[in-house]
Amino acid sequence: VMYYNIALLPKKTAECCGYPISIFFIVVNEFCERFSYYGMRAVLVLYFRYFLLWDDDLATSIYHAFVALCYLTPILGAIIADSWLGKFKTIIYLSIVYAIGQVTMAISTIHDITDANRDGTPDNFTFHIALSMLGLILIALGTGGIKPCVAAFGGDQFQEHQSRQLNTFFSVFYLCINAGSLLSTLITPVLRVVFIAGSGMYVKTDPEGNIMWSVCKCIGFAIKNRFRHRSSSYPKREHWMDWANEKYDKLLIAQIKMVLKVLFLYIPLPMFWTLFDQKGSRWTLQATTMSGDFVSILISTVNPILILTLVPIMDRLIFPLIQKCGLNFSPLKRMTVGMLFAAMAFVSAALVQIEIDKTLPNFPSSSESQLKVVNTYSRTLNVTISPNEHLLIESFGVQLHTSKHTYSTISRMFVNGYTADLNITNLDSIEPSATTNYTLVNQGKRDFVLRHGEQWCEFSRKFGFGASYTFLIPSTVFSDDCESITEVEDMKPNSVHMALQIPQYFLITTGEVMFSVTGLQFSYSQAPKNMKSVLQAGWLCTNAVGNIIVLIVAELGKLPKQWAEYLLFASLLVAVSIIFSIMAYFYTYIDPAEIEAQVRKEQGLEPEEMEKETLEMEEKDEDQKNEQGVKQTKI
Repeated sequence: VMYYNIALLPKKTAECCGYPISIFFIVVNEFCERFSYYGMRAVLVLYFRYFLLWDDDLATSIYHAFVALCYLTPILGAIIADSWLGKFKTIIYLSIVYAIGQVTMAISTIHDITDANRDGTPDNFTFHIALSMLGLILIALGTGGIKPCVAAFGGDQFQEHQSRQLNTFFSVFYLCINAGSLLSTLITPVLRVVFIAGSGMYVKTDPEGNIMWSVCKCIGFAIKNRFRHRSSSYPKREHWMDWANEKYDKLLIAQIKMVLKVLFLYIPLPMFWTLFDQKGSRWTLQATTMSGDFVSILISTVNPILILTLVPIMDRLIFPLIQKCGLNFSPLKRMTVGMLFAAMAFVSAALVQIEIDKTLPNFPSSSESQLKVVNTYSRTLNVTISPNEHLLIESFGVQLHTSKHTYSTISRMFVNGYTADLNITNLDSIEPSATTNYTLVNQGKRDFVLRHGEQWCEFSRKFGFGASYTFLIPSTVFSDDCESITEVEDMKPNSVHMALQIPQYFLITTGEVMFSVTGLQFSYSQAPKNMKSVLQAGWLCTNAVGNIIVLIVAELGKLPKQWAEYLLFASLLVAVSIIFSIMAYFYTYIDPAEIEAQVRKEQGLEPEEMEKETLEMEEKDEDQKNEQGVKQTKI
């Protein structure tokens, strides 16, 4: 057999500061994509809670179902990129799907579409729910589909002499993710066109065949073949994947062994994401039961701010300092410490929740109810409630409280004690001796104008965050210029300050830097060249499984106290961290390129020829192959 060796020189790419110029386009694209995603996700659970009027558990469940879908679709993106379009076109086309989803989601929030009577409330919630779910599905397909491609596509731009820059790239890449999150309210998603502008500079690798499908078939054959030869009369093989030797190439089997070795290590990892992604659901809802003005803006941006601060500090100061001290702080050890930091964050969240619970009113249970009695008479009244409970209510006074309200804003109700209809700012006309429904207003000072014909008066009140008020309007309201309006504070404002959440955000972000950034780099470094998208998809799937765990706990757990749920998650993560540290202790780091070269050498083939053989080899019938006694390949 004669082999013709053709030297394939890598494409010379323009560089800046040692980095391929094309990297800057990829980094900017990632910034814009994350801006678009996090800008929407930051308010998603509040949209569910206060626009679609879902309860906390349903809002949390749908939120995490969406996030889980975003991290399951990378499998689809990896298949499309590797077997059909290639990474570049996959990113472009799925970004279009992504943009359509964002537009659809935005349209679903316009209540005027179905608000025929213009009362501020949609008349057809089914329409808005259906449209928002369609938008979320398209967004999940878009953002999830490009996830495994962008990081791997960025890694493809580097050449062998740029190994140091390649390691730094993943830290910069993660910085851009969080910079996009931080500035998501300032810049528009349309900047994603920057990615297309760098098209001529990219190193674009052609699709290499459906590697995901080849991996699945090879694994399936190995399992089936091992089961057929389960008798003790057959000699054991070094690895169970070696049972695929009869049909599949040794290089492909060696690559799958490397991938499976890392995927096995991923098994405990979803628990980290179970805790981490709750900062967008449970922690957001926790913040709505707290007080704070400008701090609420700080809380929403503290995670990306800390990321932008901690990544360079860890990369340039902490990790090198630990290394100089002679400590082996390997990537897997960093990830273990990151998981423990996340567990501490949830302990901190539990302590904050305990303080919040001390300030919350006691609501009636499912077997109880409450009654509010309002006295609009000019004198004190003695009210008897059957069988023999007596209430002494002063003129324009209130006894008891009736309803559970939402905490994030302020609810207020007006009781009309005037002798005629009244018009109040932003409310319908109120008949005499009637009440308005509880309505929500933003905190701070608010002005109200009362009108009856030509008579009018204005009054102002400052509302506390999370409070509930009832305003009693007497018959003399216009004669004393609204001074006689009585304010009843049904529920006190939130008193636990949002600043108490900062420690838990600091701890979870420190854990994220050690866990997520390191894991992203680890996944790329331990993957064979043609399976980097596959392993990136596997890494992202751990996030999906983590969100599914939250979904299950939110729907089935139903723990009576939220702080108990926080402690449950923290305890589970500590237990998982111990398991992961044991698994990491026995893990041996590998150089995929070295292993692949060794397999090629054993088969006596040149690198380019062997790679083509792996990608283009056609499967042959096993019986026919046994008769021929040779492995037929197409080179």
